[in-house]
Formats: sequence, C-alpha cells, structure tokens
Amino acid sequence: MLELFLVSQVSGIGIEMLIWVVGFILLLLSLLFLHKQHKTGKRLEKELLQLGKVKKHNVEYELVLKVMGLCTWHIDVESRTISYDNDYRDGNDCFVPAPGTPLQYLIDAMAEQDRERIQKSLEEICTGQKNDYHEISQVKIAHSDKYYWTEAYATVAKRNPEGQPEIIVGTSMRIDARKEMETALVAARNKAEESDRLKSAFIANMSHEIRTPLNAIIGFTSVLPDLEGEEERKELINLIQENNQKLLRIVDDVINISKIEAGKEELEITSFDLNDMLKSVVDTYIPKVTQDVTISTMFAQSSMSISTDLNRLTEVINHLMSNAVKFTSQGKIILGYNVAANKQLRIWVQDTGKGIAPEHLERVFERFFKVDEYIPGAGLGLSICRTMAYSLGGEVGVDSKLGEGSKFWIEIPL
Repeated sequence: MLELFLVSQVSGIGIEMLIWVVGFILLLLSLLFLHKQHKTGKRLEKELLQLGKVKKHNVEYELVLKVMGLCTWHIDVESRTISYDNDYRDGNDCFVPAPGTPLQYLIDAMAEQDRERIQKSLEEICTGQKNDYHEISQVKIAHSDKYYWTEAYATVAKRNPEGQPEIIVGTSMRIDARKEMETALVAARNKAEESDRLKSAFIANMSHEIRTPLNAIIGFTSVLPDLEGEEERKELINLIQENNQKLLRIVDDVINISKIEAGKEELEITSFDLNDMLKSVVDTYIPKVTQDVTISTMFAQSSMSISTDLNRLTEVINHLMSNAVKFTSQGKIILGYNVAANKQLRIWVQDTGKGIAPEHLERVFERFFKVDEYIPGAGLGLSICRTMAYSLGGEVGVDSKLGEGSKFWIEIPL
C-alpha cells in the first residue's frame, strides 16, 4: 500500500510539472507571437506611411509637370526606342510617338537644320560619351508645314554592369512663347541700334546740310552792302534766296517726317483733279532745269478726280520731281500716271539721268542714304516719300539702270 501511495504521489507531481512546463511553453509561444505581431504591425504601419508619401510624391510630381507644361519620356538604349510616359505640354499638336517608337522617327520629325545636331547628341548620351543631354530644336507639326519650338533635357537613369547606359530618361517642353519673346527682344535691340545709328547719321548730315546754305547766306549777306552794281546785287540776292529755300526745305523735311512718324498729323481727305495738280507741279520745276532738259507730262486720261490727302501726295510728287531735276543734266523728265488692273493709281516720274546701280536700288529709300555724296541734299527726300506713301495706304518704288535713267513711282489705292 505504501508503495502504491508513493507511486501515486510521484505521478501527481510529474503531471503537475508537465502542466507547468506546457503552460510555460505556451506562454513563451504567446509572447513570441505577440512580439512578432507587434513587429508586423510596425512594419505595416511604416509601409503604409511610405505608401502615403509615395502617393503624395506622385501627386506633387504630376503637379510640377502640369504647371511647367512638361512631358517625360525614356529611351531604351539597346533597342534605340523612345516611349512617352506623361505629357502635359500646351497644345494638341505636339509630337507624341507610340510606346517603343524607333528613335529615328523623332529625329526625322525635327526641322532639317536640327536633325544632324540632335542625332549626334542623342548618340553621344546613348553610347556613354556624355552623361547629360540638352538641346533646343524645332519639331514639325503633324499634317502641316509648321513647326514648334521645344527644349529637352535628359540623363542616364540606369547602366549595365559594364557601366554603359541602358535607360535614359528625359523631359521636353514647348518654348514658342519664349522664342517669340527672344525674337521681339532682338528686334527691339536692332531697332534701338538702328535708331542710334540714324541719330548719329542725322547729326552728321544735318550739321553739314544746314551749315552749307547758312554759310552761303551769311557770306553773301555780309558782302551785299559793299556791292554797288545793281546786277551784282540782284544776282547775290537771288543766291541768298536760293539758299534760304534750301535751308527751309531741309527744316520742312525734318518736321514732316517727325510729324508723320509721331502720328501728330492726320490725313485730310479731299477730292481734286489729278491732272491739274500734276500740271501745277510741272510748272514749278520747268524754270529750274537747264536748257538741255525738257519736262513734259503723260496722263492716262484728260481729267481724273481722286480722293486722298492732297498735301501729302503733292509733297511726294515734289520730292520725286526734285530728285529727277537734281540728277538729270540733259535729256528729259516725264511726269505721268496710269491706273493698274488692280485699281491702283500709279504716278511716276521718269528721267534720263545718271541712273542707279543695282546694289543701291533697295537702299535709296533709306533715311540719309545718298547715292552721290557730291550732290547737295540731306538724304531725306525719298525716305519721306516712302513714309507718306505708307500713310496714304500705298507704296513707292524705283526702276533704274545705271547710265540710262530712273523711273520713280508711287502707287495708292483709288
């Protein structure tokens, strides 16, 4: 009995110990499980936080692309293909190839003058000669003969184990507005430089042209009281009056061109007979030519009534006639007009003077340009003709051969 009691006691103690061991193991496993769950929760929390940051980054990334009007693309170097990932550029006419388009298609879409340079730059970054790419070029608009300006940046995003580029990523943006601004700035700079040149030319020409008649007036006036002969006095007075007219004409030319360009002088449209006006101009210049020169008219109609600014048109004709008289020493000067098929009235002055060399034909209407520096004049007359012709809605031109004479004309709408 005692042995059975001892065996039972030992068995009870063993079972209790077993229960405690099992319980401890279960507790330990539970703690390990809870610890693992805690770590998993922390990891998930961190991943969720990172996911939120990625989403936020993507939103900000897209916002930047939209605001800057960019498109993103990548080049697969091995296959030499290009794929566009995002496109937020202005306009619907930009070049957007399908994914995996051969890179040559992009090069072919460039303006002809840009293709060789773009191809060279792309090849250099694809072969690892350069790490970055930056080019400005023109790209053809599909189904059109027009082009738009684009600026592109790119860099190597992935390399193979040998260090050679595998993937190139880049961005492009349209810069038409910037190019237009640059063009406008260049034009403004050129205009400023031209204005400065004209100012210098104006001072140089005016100082000479004004001084010449002034010297004559002052010199002849100082001599006049000492002359006793009536004929000599009369001749000197005529010379003084002639130089007065030259000086007055120079001042009038400067004032007229300044008023027109400043918009201070408005058109005064009136109706008048063109033939009468032209005959009046001819009568003014007949006494001013030598005996070897004749002045005549050639009118398309016996009478013609037109409506325009009489003063400006008369001023233009006077300048053309004065120019013909100045450069014609013998032969004839003809003032005429005809009506072109496009209902434009063309008034012309033809002379048998020295003519104009071909290289000067485009410049004779420039301000202060003089074909012959030895002929008196400020070089403003023909420039004034062009300005006044434009104000009348017309244009001026010249046909001339060196040594054979010239034919200046003004064309205005009827």
